[in-house]
Amino acid sequence: MLSLETAATAAYVVAALLFILALAGLSKHETSKAGNTFGIAGMAVALIATVVLAIGRDIQPLGLGLLVGAMAIGAAIGLWRAKIVEMTGMPELIALLHSFVGLAAVLVGWNGYLHVEAHPDGAEAAHLAGQGMLGIHSAEVFIGVFIGAVTFTGSIVANLKLSARIKSAPLMLPGKNFLNVGALVVFIALTVWFVIEPQLWLLVVVTVLALLLGWHLVASIGGGDMPVVVSMLNSYSGWAAAASGFLLGNDLLIITGALVGSSGAFLSYIMCKAMNRSFISVIAGGFGIEAGPAEDKDYGEHREITAEGAAELLANASSVIITPGYGMAVAQAQYGVADLTRKLRERGVDVRFGIHPVAGRLPGHMNVLLAEAKVPYDIVLEMDEINDDFDGTSVVLVIGANDTVNPAASEDPGSPIAGMPVLTVWNADNVIVFKRSMASGYAGVQNPLFFRENTQMLFGDAKDRVDAINAAL
Repeated sequence: MLSLETAATAAYVVAALLFILALAGLSKHETSKAGNTFGIAGMAVALIATVVLAIGRDIQPLGLGLLVGAMAIGAAIGLWRAKIVEMTGMPELIALLHSFVGLAAVLVGWNGYLHVEAHPDGAEAAHLAGQGMLGIHSAEVFIGVFIGAVTFTGSIVANLKLSARIKSAPLMLPGKNFLNVGALVVFIALTVWFVIEPQLWLLVVVTVLALLLGWHLVASIGGGDMPVVVSMLNSYSGWAAAASGFLLGNDLLIITGALVGSSGAFLSYIMCKAMNRSFISVIAGGFGIEAGPAEDKDYGEHREITAEGAAELLANASSVIITPGYGMAVAQAQYGVADLTRKLRERGVDVRFGIHPVAGRLPGHMNVLLAEAKVPYDIVLEMDEINDDFDGTSVVLVIGANDTVNPAASEDPGSPIAGMPVLTVWNADNVIVFKRSMASGYAGVQNPLFFRENTQMLFGDAKDRVDAINAAL
């Protein structure tokens, strides 16, 4: 007869396979909805298996009530947040959710200590010692708490930066690299000490140390680089979950955590390559401040254009490339942009989109917005696919983008974004930039594109300006 433990293990394997299918589905626009469905199904299977297993192990009524109550409260909060969040608020929401995973890992680690190491003469400690696993358990506790605490405070700082509750500029403490490396060295030394002689004060010290390190790592990163930070925190949360899985003896948590951790790290690596940044510098918390501070320069006068003038240029164009940024998300202009795309294509204009890897505040942010507005997938191209096509393009519309189209990245070695690959929109015949003002972008760097002879500024709310162009067409 199939035991409850075996059935739960089988359910966990099914859930793990569904999570793998979810990742595969999310890798393409066309299959993203199916990927989400697989992920939801996998989590449902995992939760049901966990509850059934708990009941089969004769969990006390109070414990079962707490478990069901926690699931109900979590589900209610999740549904509420998902219902009210705007796409512009998605990056900070995701950062906040990562902090919950980190906090859970810290709590699981402390629970593991209180059940085992705090009672060295207890049954669980004796059982682990008899198997020669007590030291391994202590290491799992210490490492799990460290990773979870770093993820917790790091994610909170990311949330505050993305929501503009604190300044996006990087924190520049004296000897910041020494502080980060020193914290890691102290952590390794404390881990060895804790494995040899588990003591409560050591766990308190590493918890505080990790909380401070997580805060400092993300605070030291410039706001313009937050898409990579969110991806990296996603990876951290995965490893924190895997650490919790080892402590709880839960194979599904280990597998899921490893999937999230490895995929998040790989995504961060891809994004770092796209921005010509060092992957190690992301982990070290020095990302985005490798070049010197930006200098105020006089680039001359900018030129302006009206919505009617922009419509005339577009109507006479043979090819148009649209490069969206976070400003399009804030203005919720994607639907007007989709309508503009349809109108131009009906006139025989070749319209395509150029998406920078870190456009917006979240990996894939612009792709999701455009898909939401029913823009055809086949005309939405990545930077590497379209960058050679700007030369000879009639008109480029830069809608709410700034740092990702900044020629200073390739022309000014002293720029904070020097070396970052950007969309070479300035090679087009005409460039129209949609902006509210001449203010610098999220990275705090002025954009000389705005002052080029083939560039004209269209000021105002992006949605209103796009609607005005549609009306003129």
